[in-house]
Amino acid sequence: MRIEADLKLGFKDVLIRPKRSTLHSRAQVSLERTFRLRHTGQTWTGIPLMAANMDTVGTFAMATELARHQLVTAVHKHYALEEWTAFVAAARDAGVESLPQVAISTGILDNDLDKLDQILERCPELLLICLDVANGYSEQFVACVSRVRARHPDKIIIAGNVVTGEMVEELLLAGADIIKVGIGPGSVCTTRVKTGVGYPQLSAIIECADAAHGLSGQIISDGGCTCAGDVAKAFGAGADFVMLGGMLAGHDEGGGTVIEREGRYFCEFYGMSSQTAMQKYSGGVADYRASEGKTVVVPYRGPVAETVRDILGGLRSACTYVGAACLKELTKRTTFVRVTEQENPVFTERDRHASP
Repeated sequence: MRIEADLKLGFKDVLIRPKRSTLHSRAQVSLERTFRLRHTGQTWTGIPLMAANMDTVGTFAMATELARHQLVTAVHKHYALEEWTAFVAAARDAGVESLPQVAISTGILDNDLDKLDQILERCPELLLICLDVANGYSEQFVACVSRVRARHPDKIIIAGNVVTGEMVEELLLAGADIIKVGIGPGSVCTTRVKTGVGYPQLSAIIECADAAHGLSGQIISDGGCTCAGDVAKAFGAGADFVMLGGMLAGHDEGGGTVIEREGRYFCEFYGMSSQTAMQKYSGGVADYRASEGKTVVVPYRGPVAETVRDILGGLRSACTYVGAACLKELTKRTTFVRVTEQENPVFTERDRHASP
């Protein structure tokens, strides 16, 4: 046993210090980025925000809408081959510009990888593969990354989740292009409670970005964002992409069941390691494991477009506060200050919705 005494920080522990700026308007800020990927030499261009591969967030409908805003969707792994074929055929009919904004999520079992092969054989326009496991530290996962790289040398591979620089480096060297960073920060994740394992997200981003960029790789900050300000902090800390789950939950495009309670409307939202998800896809929680996710209801929020505009607007505003004319500059322009409070809490969410 050993103890690391260095202080580790989450989003709630800091604010971004404003700096002198020559920008006159948020409209001057460009959020588009272009990345050259380590293993393929290909480039990806878009706004590097990503919908999480959860079945009430990472849907085909969400992918279609977010692509209109140049955002990415990691589509959940439970769609059938025929559904993928129909989705890509519809995209072809409308023009394939949206398909580089779509990632195929997959597990690492043989039947998962066989299904991945079949999807890519039928839909070769798809460029992004998301190899997704809760624990990216196993030798089996590293071997799987190498196996997928060998089978699909022209695809962009996302792999995760991890939270330490040495594992970021190992996965990049094994064949991944982009590493997903985050263990336990998600709004419906209970890994830290059930296992005691995790890492404060802001520090994880800072350390993992440093490791990835040294090898010409990229990282995705996955989890922990509760507002547009957290998204700005993630980019300021060095994240190349930011993945959102709870912030995109409750919208029409997520396809969740709408529930009415006392005249208000809600949608069910749950972690993909929750009892709800495992009952839905695996017949229940296996005897050898525990559920590591929870099921909640979130306010029904209608179409996702307004939420996207709010997030992008907050991010542009953050850039103007530090003088970053483009998103790429935000990290270089960011200085974090440690704080003990984030906002004035005098009016709560309940107060905001109360009738006058």
